[in-house]
Amino acid sequence: MKTDRIKKVLIALDYNPTAQKVAEQGFSLAKTMGAEVILLHVSTDPAYYTSTEYSPIMGFGGYMDVSQVLLGTVDGLKSASQHFLDKTKRHLDDATIQTIVSTGDIAESILMTAKKSHADIIVLGSHSRKWLENIVLGSTAEKVLRQTRVPLFIIPTKKQS
Repeated sequence: MKTDRIKKVLIALDYNPTAQKVAEQGFSLAKTMGAEVILLHVSTDPAYYTSTEYSPIMGFGGYMDVSQVLLGTVDGLKSASQHFLDKTKRHLDDATIQTIVSTGDIAESILMTAKKSHADIIVLGSHSRKWLENIVLGSTAEKVLRQTRVPLFIIPTKKQS
């Protein structure tokens, strides 16, 4: 039986502090398979970026100084998102990692990027917050799962109590 080799891994990172876990586990999976890595962040509703619960554009050492970034503008969000991905790339210590910042619906952007980049697998986190999402996956993960033809590696990131 012939199997296809996984050559490209798309790692979709959201604004949650658990993105570090998703990035590290997705990167480990890719390196085990000798695959290229693409990091993706989808900028969406600006309200997500003003949450006091956590910083959407955090660094792995803590919160990034966003005072210089105009999060209320599309260019500001793109710039901050690119900074987040660049910081993630440095954290993973691999200069060959590609980064993509997209805007729009998160699930649709993940699916579109996977198709355009010819990704062989999509890695994303699922951190259910709503009671209904506890029954299924997180809404974005569930939406991607329903619509993709690309295999998914879903990393549970919900805090353990």
